[in-house]
Amino acid sequence: MSAQVVTKDELDTLPPAMSWQALVVMLLAVAFGAFAAAVILPNWLPGLSASLLGSEPKAYWYLSRASAMIAFLLLWFSMASGLIITNKLARVWPGGPTAFDLHQYTSLLGLAIGLFHALILMGDHYINFSLAQVLIPFTSTTYRPIWVGIGQVGLYTSAIVSFSFYVRKRLGRRAWRLIHYLSFITFMLTLIHGITSGTDSPEAWARGLYWATGLSLIFLTVYRIIVSMFEPKKQPRPAR
Repeated sequence: MSAQVVTKDELDTLPPAMSWQALVVMLLAVAFGAFAAAVILPNWLPGLSASLLGSEPKAYWYLSRASAMIAFLLLWFSMASGLIITNKLARVWPGGPTAFDLHQYTSLLGLAIGLFHALILMGDHYINFSLAQVLIPFTSTTYRPIWVGIGQVGLYTSAIVSFSFYVRKRLGRRAWRLIHYLSFITFMLTLIHGITSGTDSPEAWARGLYWATGLSLIFLTVYRIIVSMFEPKKQPRPAR
């Protein structure tokens, strides 16, 4: 079957790629897993924790760094697939309906991995975040509070965009599209957070990743704007 594009009217009829029940279960599982690894394991099994992680555990920091990059790439892929849903690029790959599913799945999965990235830091002894400092933006005092807070705000805007999939019909097309513009703000906040807070940011591969993802989204956005300017306008139905 050849790839196809979808119209904006057809987009409104497509169901969410993941049920809200499955989303809740996924987020709860991620939150509990991160909380258990960061808090419950060291308190209940201190001997096992020490033998695995040493006197100054760094595994939590490594897990947070890895999950941060995965969440960032998922956010980028979600935006890229969203930008090609209704234009001719979808005919190349993967097709409009598939792009829409990928757009949703990667958005929701990116939110879950971003939540893990934040919660797992509670196990890091150097940063020593409390649950309140993880959840409330700009309340951290031990590590770059402004830049960490920007990332926390980005996580919340990502949640707003992701949850909007489930109320799209109630919101209406115009309101839903306005909320979706938060994706660009989310990406900018996440990019700033990564550059200013990530310990891998000075590395050449990290800088290359930031440039490649940022420029590709700029290209897709400009392309979509140009294409929309030359799209034929729908003719109103003649009155009977």
